[in-house]
Formats: sequence, structure tokens, C-alpha cells
Amino acid sequence: MIGLDYEKMLALSEKNNQIASDLYKKYEVKQGLRDENGKGVVAGLTTISTVYPEKVVNGEVVPGAGELRYRGIAIDELVDGFVLEERFGFEETAYLLLFGELPNENELAEFQQLISSNRTLPTNFVRDVVMKASSADIMNSLSRSVLTLASYDECADDVSLENVLNQSLMLISVFPLLAIYAYHAYNHYNKEESMYIHLPKLEDNLSTAETLLMMLRPDRQYTKQEAQTLDMALILHMEHGGGNNSTFTTRVVTSSGTDTYSTIAAALGSLKGPKHGGANIKVTQMMADLKANISDYSDEAAVRQYLEDLLDKKAFDKKGLIYGMGHAIYSDNDPRAAIFKRYVSKLAEEKGEDAREEYELYALIERLAPEIIGSKRKMFKGVSANIDFFSGFVYNLLGLPEEIYTPIFAIARIVGWSAHRMEELINSKKIIRPAYQEVTEDRDYTKMSDR
Repeated sequence: MIGLDYEKMLALSEKNNQIASDLYKKYEVKQGLRDENGKGVVAGLTTISTVYPEKVVNGEVVPGAGELRYRGIAIDELVDGFVLEERFGFEETAYLLLFGELPNENELAEFQQLISSNRTLPTNFVRDVVMKASSADIMNSLSRSVLTLASYDECADDVSLENVLNQSLMLISVFPLLAIYAYHAYNHYNKEESMYIHLPKLEDNLSTAETLLMMLRPDRQYTKQEAQTLDMALILHMEHGGGNNSTFTTRVVTSSGTDTYSTIAAALGSLKGPKHGGANIKVTQMMADLKANISDYSDEAAVRQYLEDLLDKKAFDKKGLIYGMGHAIYSDNDPRAAIFKRYVSKLAEEKGEDAREEYELYALIERLAPEIIGSKRKMFKGVSANIDFFSGFVYNLLGLPEEIYTPIFAIARIVGWSAHRMEELINSKKIIRPAYQEVTEDRDYTKMSDR
């Protein structure tokens, strides 16, 4: 578009799209579909999962008792169930979310076999799709692969429950392949590193966590603690109520009657955002900056000063945020973070002294940050570490490249999306269509000669 004044167009766009902040209050519009206390506007009903910011017993709020329930089961109770019996939990939890009941021993074995046997892609798909136009943005590569899979599906547009379930199970199975192969293509073609394409051994019936580690690493080797920790990360990221951005996107797009591939691609676009699935990368980058500026991790005064500088927009990206602290729903306790922290500690112990020292740094920040935020910000609820605060650290300990942090989130959350898509198809009879209030004054059309 030769000759266009881009600076003028940008200025006009900014000027004419600006809405005065007091108008939101005047028309009682809840920005972000949340009130000032962070409570979301109720937009639907669900049986799949529930997030409670706090627990109320006999009319009294129990401090530090945020809850996450999968199909009515508290997440800590669910986790304790398979951990005590020394099982990986991803497939068991996926069965629960998809079908609403815990599987018995035979059902679990059959479901595990189904997921494992579905870990195949169409002939030459990796060569013709995944490895073409490789990119550091693995989430975009993942979206492209999902949309292209529709071309291989003769029933792509069939939204019957039976077909959608089959499509969902297939996508849950192949998401690890699509993400890891996309990373290897990028690592080879863009970074000029060696290429490793490990096919899943279907007969081994590996868990999803084991499959990820085996496919990613050149030697295919991993420890049991590594696989258990990644398994727990996947379970805790699998679902988080119907109100999170990507799940709400899933339900909105599903309500239009569109196909599974388009729906999941839309959800992936939502999850990619740094305010959603990309948050753990910001934590990792923030911590790298902190370590570059503080030599002694145990120096509490230096760590405190750095955190204050973050809030005062003097450090890192100067956005005034301590990444990994606080949550839209939870106040002084994210139950996922509390569970995950136990696994972080065990993995750090296995990895050696440097990892243990870094874990202590994370623990120190977890303790100091809420106090510092409370002293510098007007708070409507408590603040605590969320799961993103620890997940980036864990992925780093596992040797996972930063490019696949958010895709790992997607590998987990595809289960929740699929469950919500099924529930929306079963219950919703109307397209989701919220309203917007116009705040523009009436204007007359101006003829070209008078402009």
C-alpha cells in the first residue's frame, strides 16, 4: 500500500477506538467478564470441573483453602489416589473428565491402550506438514497441524457426539507427536541442530508423560521421578473450570456448530497468549533476569529489593508485575501450586545441589512476594504463587526447551477442551452471543467533496 500514511492511520485508530474508563462503570460493564474482586460473570453451567477461590465452613471463610474439583472430586484427593497406588495419572484423569466417572482397572487398561494405539499420524504427515515452514512458534505449528488434519478426515464436519468423541480421542493421542515433531523440525532447520524423530512404541503402552520425554530426548531415556513430575504437571494443567479463556473459547466456537478441528485451533490461539498459557515463560525469563542481577540466592535483602524494583517498573520488562504471583480466581492459595511444589522439591533433590539452591530461591520469592505486593498495591483479595510460578522451573529441570512450555500446557488442556466441547454440544441449543453497549454519538455521513 504505497503512499499510505501509517503513522496517521495508527493515530486515528488509537483515537477513535479509545473508550473512556468511566463509561464501563456507568453502564455496569464488567471488563474481562469479572468484577473488581476477580469473580467471573456466570455464563453457563458445567459438571466437568469447578474452581473455588476459598472454602466456606459454617459461614466462615477458611484461609488458604482454594479448591479445584474434577467432576466433583477435590484435586488433592484425586492425586493422592493414584500416587499412593504408584500409577501415572494422566489417562485416569482424562477418562474421569471425558466420561464423568473414574475407570475401573479394566476400563483404565483399555483406555490407556486406546490412547497409545491412536498415537499415529497419516502417511507422510510429518514430512509434508510438520516439517514444512518450521517455526520457533510451536503453538502456531500445532494449530496448523490440527487444521490440516481435517483434510485427512472424511467426516471432519460431522458434529454428532460419536464422531466428535472419536475426533477428540484422536487429538488427545496425537498432540504430543505434533508438538514434539514441530520442535525437532525447528531445532534442525532453524537452529541447525541434529534431527531426532522417535516414533512411539505402541506396544510399550507408555503414559503420555513418558511418551513426551522419550520422543524429545536423543537417547530416549528418563527417570521415574522425571516422568512422575511431568505427569503431575499435565494433570494439574488438564482442566480449570469452564471460565478460563481457552475453555470459554472452546464453548463459544462449539456453540456456532463448527467442526472439532476449527474449535481446537481457536482454543490453541487463546492458550498461546502470555496472559494465559504463555505465563510460565514470563516467569522463567523473569527468574533469569533476577539471577543475572543477584549472585547470592540466599541474600534475602537483595531478593526483596529486586521484587520491589519489579513492582516499581525498574526491573525486567518494566511492566510492574511479579510473574507467577496471583490468580484471577484464587486468593491466598492455588491448590495446584501446593500439590506441584512437592514434586518440584523431589525433582530438585534428584538433580543435585544447584537445583536445590534454585528451589530455595523460588521458595524465598514465594514467601516474600505476597507481602511486598500487599504493601505496594491496593488489594481486593490475597495473593499467592500460582502453578505457573513453579512449572517453568520444573520444565527447565527436565531439560525441556522453552519453545514447548506452552505446547505442553496444550497437550494437557486438550482433554478439558474436549470434555467441554462434548458438554456444550449435549446441552446448548443457542449460539453464545453476548451484548456490547454502543457509546458512540450519532453522526451524519459526509460527502467526499466536504471531507
